Amino acid sequence: MTAFSSHILRSRPIPALLAGTMLAGLASPAFAQEVRKPITDAPPPAQPAAAPAAPTGDIVSQVNVTGSQRIEPDTVRSYIKLKPGDLYTAEAGDQIIKDLFATELFADVTVREANGVVTIEIKENPVINRIIFEGNKRLKEDKILKEIRLAPRQIFTRSKVRADVARIIELYRRQGRYAATVDPQMVTLDQNRVDIVYSIVEGDKSKVQQINIIGNEKFGDGRLRKEMATKQSRLTSFFSSNTSFDPDRLQYDQQKLRQFYLTQGYADFRVISAIAELTPDKRDFIITYVVEEGDRYKFGDVKVESDLRDFKSDFAKSIVPMKKGDWYNAKQVEDTVNGLNETAGLLGYAFAEADPNFDRDAEKKEMSLTFRISETPRVYVERININGNTITQDKVVRREFRLQEGDPFNTFQVKRSKDRIQSLGYFQEKFEIDQKPGSTPDRVVLEANLEEKPTGSLSLSAGYSSLERFLVNASIEQTNFRGLGQSLSASVNYSRYSKSIDLGFTEPYLFDKNIALGGNIFRRDYNSFNFVNGNQRNNTYSQVSTGFQLRVGVPLTEYLQFQGRYGLQVDDVSLSRALYYTAGQCDPLLAGRFLCDAIGNRLTSTLGYSLVYSTLDNGIRPTKGHRLVFNQDFAGLGGSVRYLKTRLNADQYVNLGRGFVVNFSAEGGYIHSFEGKRVDASGAEVDPVRLIDRFYLGQPQLRGFDIRGIGPRVQRYSYDPTTMQLIKTRKQLLADDSIGGRAYYLGHIEMQIPLGSGARELGLRPSIFMDVGSVFGVKRPALTTIAKDFTDTDGKVKTQCRNQSTGQVTFLNGDACPDGTFAIAPFEEAFLGDTPKPRVSVGFGVNWNSPFGPFRIDIAKALLKERGDDPQLVTFNVGTQF
Repeated sequence: MTAFSSHILRSRPIPALLAGTMLAGLASPAFAQEVRKPITDAPPPAQPAAAPAAPTGDIVSQVNVTGSQRIEPDTVRSYIKLKPGDLYTAEAGDQIIKDLFATELFADVTVREANGVVTIEIKENPVINRIIFEGNKRLKEDKILKEIRLAPRQIFTRSKVRADVARIIELYRRQGRYAATVDPQMVTLDQNRVDIVYSIVEGDKSKVQQINIIGNEKFGDGRLRKEMATKQSRLTSFFSSNTSFDPDRLQYDQQKLRQFYLTQGYADFRVISAIAELTPDKRDFIITYVVEEGDRYKFGDVKVESDLRDFKSDFAKSIVPMKKGDWYNAKQVEDTVNGLNETAGLLGYAFAEADPNFDRDAEKKEMSLTFRISETPRVYVERININGNTITQDKVVRREFRLQEGDPFNTFQVKRSKDRIQSLGYFQEKFEIDQKPGSTPDRVVLEANLEEKPTGSLSLSAGYSSLERFLVNASIEQTNFRGLGQSLSASVNYSRYSKSIDLGFTEPYLFDKNIALGGNIFRRDYNSFNFVNGNQRNNTYSQVSTGFQLRVGVPLTEYLQFQGRYGLQVDDVSLSRALYYTAGQCDPLLAGRFLCDAIGNRLTSTLGYSLVYSTLDNGIRPTKGHRLVFNQDFAGLGGSVRYLKTRLNADQYVNLGRGFVVNFSAEGGYIHSFEGKRVDASGAEVDPVRLIDRFYLGQPQLRGFDIRGIGPRVQRYSYDPTTMQLIKTRKQLLADDSIGGRAYYLGHIEMQIPLGSGARELGLRPSIFMDVGSVFGVKRPALTTIAKDFTDTDGKVKTQCRNQSTGQVTFLNGDACPDGTFAIAPFEEAFLGDTPKPRVSVGFGVNWNSPFGPFRIDIAKALLKERGDDPQLVTFNVGTQF
């Protein structure tokens, strides 16, 4: 039994209105200041003196009513028992007052009698002009108005005020604000009208300061507190809403304690009492549980008796996990019951019930158990009902069902149908398919009770990215277009290093057949960059891609899908002529040979396919299951590029319980060129796979490193002008160009960490992770070096000047270069990072669905890296990225 302190909640008294408290003079226009009066209780009407033994009085000849404004006199007379011809006594006059006050329509009643004429003088309760709330910050006015009884243009009554105050306090109690008080006040107006003012002092949320447990010997207080939903208020529980006091949660915690002990073998455990007391300052609560653990039991004999024809007892016994001598576990019994029921459901017995019968031996401390499965007919699906879909058409939901009307019932197919419907993303979470008895015992009705959620999004956002600086996004997307499950999207992206526009459409069921058809057209303008002087980003080459892609998808089995695609893309790669050209040609001394080789227009025609095998329980936010994807894209059906790109992705999700979900992810890829040997303008052999077709790794795929932060790269080092020693620190790099590789691998281990409901409402989803990966396998590029040993006879370094028109190099004895030429400082290039050795990083990150769009921050430390890699501790993104 749960006991609470007698002063958990207090509010100011809500008494009745004193007769005559509303003075007409206060409502006159000449009264300059609003006057509020508390709504206070008046003493009950004075009791008349004791009547003589034989009542005396006049015979009533007439009953008059005066003072009525809105209520007709006949209506007033109908409320009393005294009629003409009755004998009037003091008791009769007192009864009139009681009867009229009981209607709660009157503020004051006076009864007079003279010569048989009874005069009832009344003062009607005022009409409410408006309801005003003051001090309510945590509860909005519209939410309170829905809950209270009084409303404008109603007759004021004291009982309704009392009820409204109690209801408002109850609303605050639900938020955990047990110190809230409500003071009802009244402002008199002319024409017998009033304003009702509820003055609210909300107070702070009442926290749980301490949880005490008495009587526990086998488990410590800390271990038992972990099982409770209610948590003690501590500095570390900032994001948890379970630290506030909630009497309903107190009852739930008692159940959780009992469930825990029952899983540990304590079949006689009980909670003797649960007491919640306010602290002396009346701000927080101290909860005390008194428990009795009892003895610990083991399983005795475990049997299964089945009357089902296709579900024999011997087979059923083989799937029961507990054995004699194991510690008793009520959760294991419950899971076994569910497992037996589901197995029977797989055989078509929808309403089969495994009934556990317990036989307790208190002396041996054993709990024998017999699972009894009674005979029931095999069941068939009679009807499938779909409710709650106001936008989504029925056929969109029905085509995801793995059962049809008339099919044998199968629990596995019901669960699979639920997962497929949930993966559509059109409906709220925690969706279930209910099973109800049909018209006969061998029929079942499946009922999908849906609650739709918005599937369209319009986003106009600006943000800041550690990768791309300021970015602007505008996108519109509808994933359930016209309620047919079609997907329609349009997006525009603009940032310092990338610009794009993309239009797409997908029809998931072409001509109501299980064939998906879609496509998109796009234009992407991407500016690559390197680092100058260590940390200054400098645009290197520009890649403008324009094209389209057509897609088709066909399921091969329930879990295996084939996806085909064809794409045509034109790439225009260019360099800044002012920065990297000499004599009208790309200058390797300025740009590097590998960038000069990438320049040009190319047409890429690709034909590709994917094989997707997925058992994920939810395609949007999976918690269990796995997914394998094998991709191949062949470029060479026309165009100027020929290669085969192969990739393999694998994901495994494991639900650890209590909201913890672990994702194991691995992927890898390789690109093979069919173009044979390629040489640059100088005749040097270059990699057959072009720069823009290679793989790149870094943030955000491999956290802990900057964008394109690992893998093959060319770094250009300068010389100290005084000592002429090579400077190899990152801050002093003249250039740092990532050139990608032909092969890569990447792996993740990431665990989602659950938070309290308060943090979930804010959209916070933290995780810890470890990333490992590498990109490698590119032919060593031809490097460019300007020697340092051009010195004069006196040891002075000569200045090397290059003519912008002819490219001719001349050497001057330390003088400035003449007009039309520019100086070239000595430098040396190095090829680094082309190794399959793993790069490893660990860290944590937080996703936040902020009002400004999705926000992601990652803090990752690179544990393993190679020379030339570019680590980065913190990365974040605000807004949607394409």
